[in-house]
Parts: sequence; C-alpha cells; structure tokens
Amino acid sequence: MRSPGTRTRLVPTAGRLLATALLLLGSLLALAAAPADAAREPALAAAFARAAAAHDVPRDLLVALAYAETHLDAHGGKPSASGGYGVMHLVSNPTTHSLERAAELTGLPAAKLRADTEANVLGAAALLRAYADELGLDDAARKDAGRWYAAVARYGNASTPEIARLYADTVYGLLGQGLRAAGLTVTPREVSADRGDYARTMDLNAQAAAPDYPDGSWVAASSSNYTASSRPSAYAIDRVVIHVTQGSYAGTISWFQNPSAQVSAHYVVRSSDGAVTQMVRDKDIAWHAGNWSYNTRSIGIEHEGYVNDASWFTDAMYRGSAALTRYICDKYGIPKDRSHIIGHVEVPGSTHTDPGPNWDWNKYMGYVTGSTTTWSTIVDNATSGRFTAGANWGTSAYSGQRYGADYRYADPVAASDPAWFQASIPSAGTYRVEVWYPADPGYSSSAPYIVAASGGNQTVYVDQRSGGGGWRSIGTFSLNAGTFNVVGVSRWTSGTGYVIADAVRISR
Repeated sequence: MRSPGTRTRLVPTAGRLLATALLLLGSLLALAAAPADAAREPALAAAFARAAAAHDVPRDLLVALAYAETHLDAHGGKPSASGGYGVMHLVSNPTTHSLERAAELTGLPAAKLRADTEANVLGAAALLRAYADELGLDDAARKDAGRWYAAVARYGNASTPEIARLYADTVYGLLGQGLRAAGLTVTPREVSADRGDYARTMDLNAQAAAPDYPDGSWVAASSSNYTASSRPSAYAIDRVVIHVTQGSYAGTISWFQNPSAQVSAHYVVRSSDGAVTQMVRDKDIAWHAGNWSYNTRSIGIEHEGYVNDASWFTDAMYRGSAALTRYICDKYGIPKDRSHIIGHVEVPGSTHTDPGPNWDWNKYMGYVTGSTTTWSTIVDNATSGRFTAGANWGTSAYSGQRYGADYRYADPVAASDPAWFQASIPSAGTYRVEVWYPADPGYSSSAPYIVAASGGNQTVYVDQRSGGGGWRSIGTFSLNAGTFNVVGVSRWTSGTGYVIADAVRISR
C-alpha cells in the first residue's frame, strides 16, 4: 500500500470525463428550475446520488466523509483554515492539492469545484475513486464500504499515519452511528473497516498522554508554528483564548503539524465527544491570537467546527473544553470569569470573529465554574442490580483500558442475547448516551449498541478495535421517564471479534 501522503498522477478516461460533464449539466439545469432555498436539500441529495453512481463510490460513505469534514455546509465557497473548499473540503494549499487533482480527474475548472456544490461532490467522488483504483479495489471490492478504508485515510491529507487513521475512523464511526443532516440520511449500519496497513498504526487515542493536561493526548505541532519559551517564569499566563478551528479535528491536528501553516494552538477539542489533544506545551508560546502580547500570556484552545454552524458545538464539546479550561485556571491561578476567559474576537486588534454568535458562553462558563446543574448516571457491568447478561457472557480484566475492575465479553452470533444496562431516567426528554469499552484488535469491528428510545429501539454500531479507554458518545436519544433497560449490547453482528460490554453514561 502506498503511504498516506503519496500522490500519483492519474489521467481520467474520456468516458469518465464525459459522464461527469453530463451529470453536472443535468444537475445545474435542475437547480436552475427551482427556487434556491427550496431546492437545496433535494439538490444536495441528488448530487451525492449522482456522484456516487458516476464513480462507483458507496453513497453513504461519501456522505459520511462530507459530514466529518464540514457537516454538509459549503460555507459560501469560503476556504477552511487549511484551504479546503466546499462540502467535501477539497484542499488547495502549499503542500496539498486535492482540489487541483479533482479538477484534473473531472475536467472541471478548479473555480467551479470551489464554488459549486454539485461539482465539488463530483470532484471528491472522482478523487476517492482514483485512490481506490490505485489501491487495487476491483468491482466486487468497491461494493463493500469497509474496503475503502485506506482510500478514505488518504483523502484526509493527513500528516502522519496516526492522523490518517484518526480521520478514517471518524468517517467509519459515522457509518456505524448514522446521521441525519441537510436532507440526507445515513442509517446506522454494520461495517467492518478493512484497515490494511493502518491496523498496525497506533490509535491516536492511545498515544502518549498530554504533558500538561492529564485527560488529554499529545500530538506535537511543528516547531515552525510556535515559539519555545519557559512560561510562566518567562511570561505570566493569565488568559484562556477560545477559538473555532474552521475545519475538522483531524484536519486541524494535521495542519498544526504542517510547517507552512505558521499557526498553532495549545489544545484542540473534538466536537463529537469533547476529546482533547494537546499540541503545544503550556510553557511554549502558540501562535493563535494574532497579537504577540496575548500569545505570550495565554493558553489557546481550538474547537472543531465552523463559526456559522451551531451543530458543531455539542454538549460533549462544551463539557470537555470546560474541564480543560477549569484545570488550566486552577493550575495558573486564572480567575474563572469572562475577563480572563475570552474569545478570539475579543483579542485587541483581532480580525477574527470566533467563537462567534453560536457559541453559548452562558452554558460554557456554567460548566467552567460548576454552576450549571445537570443529571448524569454511570452504570458499570458490576453495578449491583443494574446490569444483566446471559451465561454466554464471560468476564475479563485483561485490558488496562477497562472501566472499573473488569468487563464482559462474548462471541458474535446470529442471535441477540444482549447484555443490558438499566437506569432510572428522572423525566422524559433528550439524553446523551456515552459508552466505555477497552479497545483491542481482537474486539468487535461492529458491536451493536441498542438504545431503548421512546420511539422504539435504535441501534448504533461501534468499532471496538479503537477509540477505547474513555467515554465515547453514540448520540442523543429521546427517553421515557422510569427505571428500565436503557442500553444493551447485542451479540448479533456480522462483525468479527469479541463483543464488549463495560459501562455506559447517560446524561442531559
């Protein structure tokens, strides 16, 4: 397999160029015939269907990739922080030229790929198919979404194999969890990601712990993107600056590792689950505020997402970031108030608007100070009277990533035989469900988690080979009030490896 960063020139056939052009022409004519607002969602769905058919790419995989990159928002044709355009985030920067390659593959101008959503999706599908061809995927292999893993990893333009795996795992996690956005639906599905050589690449979540924050992981930014220092002796640290990445989590981590970026932050926070990655030591000066004085005195925290799209600012992100900010404030004696915890827009001389009007400062500061009251419960496999499992479920303490003393495991079979976690839900409403499991290459590639939602059971499929040893959100669900089996782990899966039941957390 080629390394994730390898670029190979692929000349498209005349037939594929003609098919692309005809599909684009038909879509543009359809768009012209309907009002823009009313047509956007149906047109977007049609764009993905046509692009998937034109280049024989799984449609749901293409949608999941777009959602991981942009939440299906083209952002008015404006580039991301790393120079990515459109719903598919086709990149053009000094070191990455996926936009230009997509133009080469489709025969469409780069300007159209930047500004026109239909063309953007077509270009991404052509690019993904080119990667699949280079990896040797034949007609039969292309029908299996799991076989596209290495192609998806390459699409992310990651700086290291570890970040490429993080990127691809995010996309495949969305396939297992499902999504609904911008008129598009991806139903949760069983898929066993074929990682190939990436199976031997370390899971980023298992990387070395952050040197300054005990609940974070560590990925170093390029030394070209920050100034080495000896804070707080060289400069007092008295501010926390809140940023929004204008890009994805994996993309931002990769960008801060790129020497040409000339930008960095101390920490990056993930939207889906609030996971934290440290990239610059607290003692060093990250280049994040656009004001040297504020750079020397502050800690910069980037949050995955875009200023104009509130869907990125999840409760899990607020909680994960607030815990980090609270820790920083306690460590350096920074008052927990809005004079010392500020947005990038509030830095003197700033030309940026982040975190923007969609950022809920009241909620965030409530979590930082502890004044926001919430309800939460954790049920472990050893919680008395709250966990049940049949005789086929074994008990193990093999993995150090376990929650508590041990966890349960079982072989996959064509029968449900679920292990159930029971909870007492205080009132009907929407609750976040998170799961904890140890990760191991021998564990399930597609473990079914069943949530007893008020409208009927909903199933989410989780790859338990990675992302373990911490709380992982599987979504928000409407739950009835009362005491009942809320979350189950089923054995009925075509995935390979032991199915694991360890702990769940339910909160609102």
